[in-house]
Amino acid sequence: MASTSPIFISATILLLLSSYAKASFILTLVNNCPFPVWPAIQPNAGHPVLERGGFYLHSLTHRSFPAPAQHWSGRIWARTGCTYAHGKFSCVTGDCGHRLECNGLGGATPATLAQFSLHHGHNDLSSYGVSLVDGFNVPMTVTPHEGKGVCPVVGCRADLLATCPQNLQVRSPPGHGRVVACKSGCEAFGTDELCCRNHYNSPQTCRASSFSEFFKHACPATMTYAHDSPSLMHDCSSPRELKVIFCH
Repeated sequence: MASTSPIFISATILLLLSSYAKASFILTLVNNCPFPVWPAIQPNAGHPVLERGGFYLHSLTHRSFPAPAQHWSGRIWARTGCTYAHGKFSCVTGDCGHRLECNGLGGATPATLAQFSLHHGHNDLSSYGVSLVDGFNVPMTVTPHEGKGVCPVVGCRADLLATCPQNLQVRSPPGHGRVVACKSGCEAFGTDELCCRNHYNSPQTCRASSFSEFFKHACPATMTYAHDSPSLMHDCSSPRELKVIFCH
């Protein structure tokens, strides 16, 4: 019976372990809200759609799936109040073209966004942040596990629907329904200054407003206007898991 070199066996095991380690980086979406959400995932241009771009997630459940093995960037948000009636799927907040599976489409604002850039840099870095630049619909945090380097929990745990200023409120039904989302100043008033457009589209001229400060005061570990501090995007080396938690 032919013998196998221990060195060959060791090299094979190391190769398998290395492949497993890379493949085992997972994304987990957790719904801690007392109501169902429909998570949506939109890749940036040139990157693949994950999990067909959207699915249903019952209250107090989670869904895990492998992160891409190569560089990937994109965003994740929660859709709320979704219904399927008369052959049409639609959501009260975060709707993506009236589809259950967004398949690359963006979502309607206002919505809380988690933003990611995975597998970049020489140390296999993953950067992430939570943005309220496009407003707020549910509390959301991003929690890394087993990473090295700068790997904090970031996001917004506060329920801003309860404190949203009246001129930023989105109600459903419109008018006298309950508050379902909180607009950004840009969406509410549309000025170049609040939207950081044209003359205001630079770090020198795009400034915090009283509206962005409302979000920042409640949730300091978020981005709240277009040129907000880039230090809120964190470089975490080789995390085993990134967990997006709705209603943390």
